[in-house]
Amino acid sequence: MLLVSEPSLGDEERAALAEVIDSNWITMGDRVRAFELAFSAEHGLADAAAVSSCTAGLHLCLAALGIGPGDEVLVPSLSFVATANCVLYVGATPVFVDIRSLQLPSMSIEDAARKCSARTKALVVMHYAGYLHEQHAWQEFAASRGLLLIEDAAHAAGAPGVGTFGDAAAFSFYGNKNMTTAEGGMVCARDPDVMKRMREMRSHGMTSGTRQRLHARAPSYDVTLLGWNYRMDELRASVGLAQLRRLSAWNSRRAELTATYRDAIAERCAAVVVPFSNIAAPSAYHILPAVLPDGADRDAVMGRMHDAGVQTTNHYPPIHLLSFYRDSNPCLALPITEEFARREVTLPLHPKMHEADVWHVVDTLTEALLPSTRKEQIA
Repeated sequence: MLLVSEPSLGDEERAALAEVIDSNWITMGDRVRAFELAFSAEHGLADAAAVSSCTAGLHLCLAALGIGPGDEVLVPSLSFVATANCVLYVGATPVFVDIRSLQLPSMSIEDAARKCSARTKALVVMHYAGYLHEQHAWQEFAASRGLLLIEDAAHAAGAPGVGTFGDAAAFSFYGNKNMTTAEGGMVCARDPDVMKRMREMRSHGMTSGTRQRLHARAPSYDVTLLGWNYRMDELRASVGLAQLRRLSAWNSRRAELTATYRDAIAERCAAVVVPFSNIAAPSAYHILPAVLPDGADRDAVMGRMHDAGVQTTNHYPPIHLLSFYRDSNPCLALPITEEFARREVTLPLHPKMHEADVWHVVDTLTEALLPSTRKEQIA
């Protein structure tokens, strides 16, 4: 089976893990800090804090920025559910915003403007598929309305400029991301005070860590604010350091494969839309979304591709249509998001692939679409 995503793990990660085990220090310590500094340098950030997941990171961003009960936060529905869940974690209300178009499935500034109210305090821009689309326009939008801007950068590790234009940002290192620590994430913030709050909040609001107390002659700590156990451990940080060294090369390879996909789809099945193919925007090329022709049976196409040895998936079921959120917003309609989600298929994209794999995927997709096309022609 040719997989949608596949981590690149090998001798370097194995050696890094063994080094941590040999050190006999596995909780948050020097390697976590080294990972934070290396990640910051790679992305042009003043500082960053490693956390247990991107979900934890988004929660910390919202909490440290002071968002809470009575506030509304504009969020995309075309995202993983954690984007909205974290708004609920701080007691605020997520307000779902439609996407621009099938070709540009990023949050619509026009719909965001319509959804703004006196209670709107922040917006979360999710860099879908790894593309930083309209980042400066979002900056202007937030500044003109006095809103906080948070980047959900789960898809965008290594993208030029990511994490630098929002008030705070959260990254993901989950197993299917461009670089991985199995579970884990990173947060950053423009304001050093917000950064300091997030760093303390990730460890129960404590003023010192275990490693610091180890070296203190008279160890002690205080708890100055409400926090959580969102720490990263040394094992994950060691893997992160090894992965980070190859992130730029891997993202370059993803860009090459994406270009091949665009050419192959234009040649073999031009009725399929490849989002973001007509814009020049910084990207980490995290996933390869493809929008099937209207009327195609998406589930049948995915099933036929699976039977031919090509895994596909869907990014994402709209959050506002998931049972938990639909019960709270039964009349909400986001027509472009819903149409995109109904027709989107995510194709395999990872650095282990070759150009021949891309052409194989596109040929498989073309064959899988034929029964749908014939059915449409007969009708």
